[in-house]
Amino acid sequence: QVQLAESGGGLVQPGESLRLSCAASGSLFRINAMGWYRQAPGKERELVATISSSGSTNYADSVKGRFTISRDSAMNTVYLQMNSLTPEDTAVYYCDCFAYKYSVQGLRHYWGQGTQVTVSS
Repeated sequence: QVQLAESGGGLVQPGESLRLSCAASGSLFRINAMGWYRQAPGKERELVATISSSGSTNYADSVKGRFTISRDSAMNTVYLQMNSLTPEDTAVYYCDCFAYKYSVQGLRHYWGQGTQVTVSS
């Protein structure tokens, strides 16, 4: 099983910043890509940003220019730097790991438990 440990969420005022972290652990798996999704109350889960093993990144239009996704050299930890936060960014943020698991010999998505981000004055 692939385990994802998320941290960095919290309560901030509009215009402030947060940095989310997600560490992947386990055995017998290879990570192809990692990313972040978010879900606000009453809304569907949506993609925020992704980063592949080659370093290629992808962002939702709503966060371009404000959020930055990055990873460590081993690609077992992914980060999301969130700047100029607005109330519309309030949601539960989920870490996603797209990985090959040896036991099932196939690629699939693994999800973290989520971390709450609240932007309010």
